[in-house]
Amino acid sequence: MSSKILVTGAAGGVGSTAREAIRILLSKGRRVRAMVRAVDERAESLKKMGAEVVVADLLDIIAVRDAMQGCAVVYFTMSVSASYLEAAMNLAVVAKNLGVEAFVNLSQMTVSQMSETATTNSTQQKQHWLAEQMLRWSGLPVVYLRPTAFYDGLFMPAAKGIREQNAIVLPFGEGKTSPIAGTDAGSAAAVILDNPAPHIGKVYELTGPESMTMTGYAEAFSRGLGRTIRFVDTPPQVFEAKLRDLELPPHLLNHLIAMADLHRQNRYDRLTSTFKELVGRPPMSAEEFAKKNIAVFSPAK
Repeated sequence: MSSKILVTGAAGGVGSTAREAIRILLSKGRRVRAMVRAVDERAESLKKMGAEVVVADLLDIIAVRDAMQGCAVVYFTMSVSASYLEAAMNLAVVAKNLGVEAFVNLSQMTVSQMSETATTNSTQQKQHWLAEQMLRWSGLPVVYLRPTAFYDGLFMPAAKGIREQNAIVLPFGEGKTSPIAGTDAGSAAAVILDNPAPHIGKVYELTGPESMTMTGYAEAFSRGLGRTIRFVDTPPQVFEAKLRDLELPPHLLNHLIAMADLHRQNRYDRLTSTFKELVGRPPMSAEEFAKKNIAVFSPAK
């Protein structure tokens, strides 16, 4: 397949899958068009990697169409946003009208537990579920990627507590979770994007190699960082108050509070072998993630 692959959300942020997917695809000689919202250092680094960078807003359907022209495969990734559903619809409408050969959608595994009679308090998760319904109705050749949570999204915001208090401070109680590294999710996406035909219509639920309580993750971080890390089960109201102090957008605040509640309910206790089946190697462990990011989690010297 000589046509280009369009990757949205290419600049990436915490837990981004796009950059790793692009890196792998370029290493295989694939032509990648990376969609970003602005030209900055991240966009420039994508150019240096060999990607064609285009600036477009997913909420601007005309710009989306211009960006998608000449691309046979689309990878839709987008950070938490109150406009997620509108963006998904814009991308789907353009993809349908341009006749793309594959539409790879990065969603969330919580969607697997949702229906019109079973939902969550997260507006973001509701929009993911609605977007998947729309994609099914569209008749597009879709592949659905549903990771649990990302190590990056769970532990990078908690890095200050790990550095300064040797503690993972989260309100997760005894709930288990099975996060995956954002780069691993990007690796799985790259496998599909490189040869999407066998995957059309399939749902891939992606987890890390184990499902553990935060106490288990504290032990894994202890091994990875070479010092004792403990888990502090902070009260939900304290966690929420600290989030509000950050003056986060209301949509993101709602999502983070809902995720914490779902963790306390043990709703993230899921484990699959899907990543290894797709990529051919085990996913990164929590100990490996901690070791890889030891500078982030270690006290300043």
